[in-house]
Amino acid sequence: MTKPLPRWTDWARELQTMAQAGLTYSTDPFDRERFQRIREISAEMAAEGSGLPLERVTDLFCGESGYQTPKLETRAALFQGDAILLVQERDGRWALPGGWVDENLSVRSNAVKEVLEEAGLEAEALRLIALQDRNLRNPPPYLHGICKVFVLCRALGGQFRPNLETLDSGWFSLDRLPPLAEEKTTTEQIALCFAAYRDPNWVVPFD
Repeated sequence: MTKPLPRWTDWARELQTMAQAGLTYSTDPFDRERFQRIREISAEMAAEGSGLPLERVTDLFCGESGYQTPKLETRAALFQGDAILLVQERDGRWALPGGWVDENLSVRSNAVKEVLEEAGLEAEALRLIALQDRNLRNPPPYLHGICKVFVLCRALGGQFRPNLETLDSGWFSLDRLPPLAEEKTTTEQIALCFAAYRDPNWVVPFD
């Protein structure tokens, strides 16, 4: 697991959540003005603590509306013998194919979509591997919550094709992994996928 976030991040996140809920549900203009200021304070705390520009923090941390909930991300695990499919990110590092769950898609359909977009393979989603709190598992910690859903899939056909997100794809054994984009996929998460693939009675762990 990654190191816990500093305490100030808990306070900033709690203020942001309260402010966003207040802006969503409050109709009183004076209350809305107060909630907006609380949201600004949470962003200022996050910028001061992280060293990031305030504009960048505001965009990442305060860019949503509605009741605040964690974001949802899928990562697909496909196997070929004793090798797992990874895709090469634009910076040269590697990860399981995946990304944010689109608003109009389910976890199953999003996992399949990401495999097609990033690896060029038609796939079938078979079963869940794990549900993880990203901030407990992947560095560096983020100021917003993310639930990572790992899905065991089976390739049905296709081949890699050039796209805007990935440079290449390949099959790797657990003992010969390439440099990983650890903010997306860690060695421990890949090992978890191997364990689930090999165990037909796998019980899904969740954070």
